Amino acid sequence: MTVDLHSRYGLSATHSEVVEAGKIIEPCDALDMGCSNGRNSIHLSQLGFNITAVDNNPNAIHMLQQIANAEGLTNIQAQVYDLNEADLDSDYGFIACTVTLMFLDPARVGAVIADMQARTLPGGYNLIVCAMSTDEYPCPVPFRFTLGEGELGEAYEGWELVKYNEELGTMHNGAQLMFATLLARKPS
Repeated sequence: MTVDLHSRYGLSATHSEVVEAGKIIEPCDALDMGCSNGRNSIHLSQLGFNITAVDNNPNAIHMLQQIANAEGLTNIQAQVYDLNEADLDSDYGFIACTVTLMFLDPARVGAVIADMQARTLPGGYNLIVCAMSTDEYPCPVPFRFTLGEGELGEAYEGWELVKYNEELGTMHNGAQLMFATLLARKPS
């Protein structure tokens, strides 16, 4: 039974795709890329994952570290890291990157995805949720980066696509746009 730390600390709910992934992926060393103040990291830590949580916002990292310390969550290591560097220094069984790529330097997104793939252990998983802009549904939000149709699936050619869809979704502010959602397993 997990304690609802999200309510206690005023955090947004865990991303629904992280909740679903946590039902099929065995606890392992995991990376939460673009963790903000830890909504996904806290959920995964309560499931038994050893979490490295990274974000380029020092205030968000400080808040997550304070929560982890206050709650005795010794399986969360929060650190400031610019995802645009695409230079991870550890390997993981699960890397989650939900609604994060849209805020990165568009010229670096390919390198970031390639680095995620290289730093995923054989048999490990990547979860990506990212906004799209298509002819039918141009993105109404001025994100720095959006995916085109089929682009994310193509980037994971050779991996087992456990889940892949491109569907209309609603952001927390009510904006409707297309999202690509991918849960892929690296070949063993």
